[in-house]
Amino acid sequence: MVIMVVDGQGGGIGKALIERLKTIVGAEHELIAVGTNAMATMGMMKGGARNIATGENAVIYNAKRADIIIGGIGIVSANAMLGELTPAMAAAIGGSGAVKILVPLNKCGLRVAGVSTDSLPAMLDDAVKMVKESIDR
Repeated sequence: MVIMVVDGQGGGIGKALIERLKTIVGAEHELIAVGTNAMATMGMMKGGARNIATGENAVIYNAKRADIIIGGIGIVSANAMLGELTPAMAAAIGGSGAVKILVPLNKCGLRVAGVSTDSLPAMLDDAVKMVKESIDR
């Protein structure tokens, strides 16, 4: 399986996800970190990502081959992350056949009804649990 983590800005959410995912993703699966900018990619690299890429083309290319895409909810919204997430990136992620696991951050003008107000670490742990369940199927 190819598991793609997408993040922008400083890559803090992506870094935290990579740190958690490294513990459950075996050698038979590819974990790739794709940043919307170089700082986000570097942040995820500091979290332990070995396979990294940056920019619009990297998002579009890897969304086609990913089995699971994980990131903040803004990764499916054009112009999210202060405009870093381009409409083409959002379309590629949204149109991908991959399972999308979205962390419901209250940013990017998106609000999700019915989501508990857990702490960010608890939401990230839940997202990683969902990845593990998808791998185990």
